Amino acid sequence: MLIDLPPFVFFFAAALVVALVRGLPRYLLLVAIPIVSGLNLIGAEAGIHLQTQIFDLTLTPFRVDRLSLLFGYLFHLAAFLGIIYSLHLSREEDDTLQHVSGLIYAGSALGAVFAGDLITLFVFWELCAISSAFLIWARGTERSVTVGFRYLIIQVVSGVILLAGTLLRWYETGSIEFSYIGLDGLAAGLIFVAIGIKCAFPFLHNWLTDAYPEGTPTGTVFLSVFTTKVAIYALARAFPGTELLIYIGAVMTCFPIFYAVIENDLRRVLSYSMINQIGFMVVGIGIGSALAVNGAVAHAFNDVLFKGLLFMAMGAVLHLTGRTNASDLGGLYKTMPITTVLCIVGAASISAFPLFSAFVSKSMIMAALLEEGHIWLWPVLMFASVGVLEHAGIKIPYFAFFAHDSGIRVKEPPKNMLVAMFIAAVLCVGIGVFPHYLYALLPFQVDFAAYDVTHVVTQTQILFFGALAIVALHKSGLYPAEIRAVNLDVEWIYRWFAPRAVRLIGGVVAAVDSAFRRTALSGIQVVMNGAYGLHGPLGALGRTWPTGPMVFWVTVLLVVYLVFYLV
Repeated sequence: MLIDLPPFVFFFAAALVVALVRGLPRYLLLVAIPIVSGLNLIGAEAGIHLQTQIFDLTLTPFRVDRLSLLFGYLFHLAAFLGIIYSLHLSREEDDTLQHVSGLIYAGSALGAVFAGDLITLFVFWELCAISSAFLIWARGTERSVTVGFRYLIIQVVSGVILLAGTLLRWYETGSIEFSYIGLDGLAAGLIFVAIGIKCAFPFLHNWLTDAYPEGTPTGTVFLSVFTTKVAIYALARAFPGTELLIYIGAVMTCFPIFYAVIENDLRRVLSYSMINQIGFMVVGIGIGSALAVNGAVAHAFNDVLFKGLLFMAMGAVLHLTGRTNASDLGGLYKTMPITTVLCIVGAASISAFPLFSAFVSKSMIMAALLEEGHIWLWPVLMFASVGVLEHAGIKIPYFAFFAHDSGIRVKEPPKNMLVAMFIAAVLCVGIGVFPHYLYALLPFQVDFAAYDVTHVVTQTQILFFGALAIVALHKSGLYPAEIRAVNLDVEWIYRWFAPRAVRLIGGVVAAVDSAFRRTALSGIQVVMNGAYGLHGPLGALGRTWPTGPMVFWVTVLLVVYLVFYLV
């Protein structure tokens, strides 16, 4: 390590400079920052590198161990690929917003994984939320603006819950150290929920499927990397061995499959697929053994590569055609053969074909599952694996590049996009063929052989029979057709039910309010007629009342109305 500085410093400083420069200096700086910062991180020794005292709080902005170092390397690699993928923006439209936001977002994620205390984690947690929202707004559509605000609100709420849990934990224990917490007590529960929101736990996941498909082609590549992987890191740090995570993760691996099958927007299919893959990681962390946690973080590493590759492929399609719906695409392999091949590599990787990256990490989780006696869960994850093959391994490349011929004829995307996809594809294959390089970075000593007969034969059988079942469903006509529709799951509560409920309640309140005022005014007129011997409509009273009674009754009416309105 040449300079003992936290990596986020490099990215934040670069964001400031990038906002001020144009042309070649910007391109060079963008590419150089993840390389320079990553090289500086190599050889960092375990321990606390930066600590400061503020009042009674000990803040640790830079702490290094094997777990944080793995995610540090991963985020530098992801930032490099995302920046390469986005370089065409500067040539075509000088999109300063996306470049600056991307650097701040990546730097904030790095700050979170090297944070040694919960207050520092909270600061970077919220910076991730704010900076990433701009990658959604940058698309500039009416829907992206609305979705971006929904996304930001949910992410900020997660941070507020994290802060509440942190302060309560500080009150209870006198410590804000970010280490093992365990699910014990209210403070731990609040922190668990805060992480669960960013991790897209069931019923807390709709921000992901709502927002990621609305980001810019390049912005979604960044979004697919940092937020959820920071959450996985936080779970692995604070809650390993929490049994509840096994059940939460199992649900996460399964329910997105059903929505991905019927979803038409291919980037939304990938968003559901992301929840599915995160579910495998959550299961591994919940098991808590060294093999399981190693498998979870290794799968997080691989997911950034193969899911990033798939999002890059779909981003290239969106960039060139302006479309991402399966019903609008097809036949693109004729004019985009390189992108097609790279997308297939990503699809094979996420499906865990032998010799591709997911195979060497997912098999660790599956082996740990059996070793720890969770045999009942094994068929559940097998079903989830078949679902991955269907919606990400087959559906994405098939409907985007093959299927029916849409008649769209576009060239390959800009060279920088192809370079980023090519690097990701090479890494997907390289890790699959030479997994020991990844295993050497994992937090615990690895004593696991991915390529033994049992693992290879079992996974090959799953893939073969899964593909056979999918073909049978297609041939029998039982497979759902790709139609232009918006599918709602839990978001139905706030996108369909809540607006209608508010309108209904508002209508009832307005009707009661109107009836109450009519009744009150009629009663007052009767009282006035009896007291003063007046007749006719209430409006005549204003001309015949003395000033004192008029002011009194106007005040009474105003108070009654205000009380009713506020209540």
